[in-house]
Amino acid sequence: MGEHNWAGNSTYRAAVLHRPSTLEALRELVAGASRLRVLGSRHSFNAIPDSAELVSLDGLPADVEIDAERRQVSFGGNLRYGDLARILDEHGWALHNLASLPHISVAGAVATATHGSGDASGNLATAVAGLQVVTSGGDVVSVARGDRDFDGMVVGLGALGAVTRVTLDVEPDYQVRQRVFEGLAWEALFEHFEAIFAAGYSVSVFTRWGEQADQVWVKSRATNDAEQPRADLFGAVAATVERHPILGIDPVNCTRQRGLPGPWWDRLPHFRMGFTPSAGDELQSEYLVPRGHAVAAIRAVQGLAGLVRPLLQVSEIRTIAADRLWMSPQYGEATIGIHFTWRPEPEAVGRALLEVEAALEPFGARPHWGKIFHAGAAAVGPLYERLADFSALAERLDPRGVFRNAWLDEHVLGAS
Repeated sequence: MGEHNWAGNSTYRAAVLHRPSTLEALRELVAGASRLRVLGSRHSFNAIPDSAELVSLDGLPADVEIDAERRQVSFGGNLRYGDLARILDEHGWALHNLASLPHISVAGAVATATHGSGDASGNLATAVAGLQVVTSGGDVVSVARGDRDFDGMVVGLGALGAVTRVTLDVEPDYQVRQRVFEGLAWEALFEHFEAIFAAGYSVSVFTRWGEQADQVWVKSRATNDAEQPRADLFGAVAATVERHPILGIDPVNCTRQRGLPGPWWDRLPHFRMGFTPSAGDELQSEYLVPRGHAVAAIRAVQGLAGLVRPLLQVSEIRTIAADRLWMSPQYGEATIGIHFTWRPEPEAVGRALLEVEAALEPFGARPHWGKIFHAGAAAVGPLYERLADFSALAERLDPRGVFRNAWLDEHVLGAS
């Protein structure tokens, strides 16, 4: 078939890609398959979506329905955040947060616990109020927040079935200001870590692991038109021109900065809705560390700067609130995310990741499910106290193992 992911580093072994146009056709396909996985927007950097056969849900209707009374929106599983945001904005509604890129599918982001940033903001999966899933028997199963299986099904890793409909919490739309501060010193980051990440609704530190920590992107809800902008952030100076997270790249495709208020959907992502990422000449890894180990974990990676910097485009450090979703890296505790955007050099990056994972292992670092990492099920499993429950749930909903694949066996479920 020759299909591959966005970055081009993973070619799927599937011989066929199905595109059913109705729910009934999907149910028939799933019930007759022996091994099948759902392919979303292809922004995973590993083999999590791969199988003998793949199915895309982009032929199913989006069918967006907004329930103003319940403050919820329901829609087809293949809808992307950018498209959903436009519809919500037209009706005066918003989501609590967005990831860096608005071009990823909602169902895929939810299934892998992809996140934005914010001390008080959970990952994107925490906005889920309900799911509709086609299981391997061709049955349609619906689950809502509060139901017995809900916390296990939301971050499902594609192992439970094909998510055909998602319901998210929404709130009245709001404006956001974004400012970039440059030249943050490592000493300032370590000494004022809590205050820096409390400086806005969503805060990101971009670093190249050099002599300085570098940029801080602060996104704040614009509740006061007369707000006086701060000139510095613990020694980092407010940028007077637009910036890109990667030094030397034209910021034309980044969302507006310099404190200019704009709609939530045009400030919370780092990149604009109208900008479609090109060939994806990068690789990505990310490790989620309990917040109590934040400074120690950052120092540990800082000690590998000589190894990391030659392979790196940029790193991003963010904070994410705790939740109760079984397979979420934030289950039971707030975390920081240490993200790496690498140059497209897979062999060298793979070697570097062995060192990064060893440095972060003492802090209980959990790898992002959709990124590149080495850790196997024996190392990852003990970090998820509800893994046995999740495995039992997968067995119950998918007794034939239709949605199971080699990647899940190697990195999550092991021999269970």
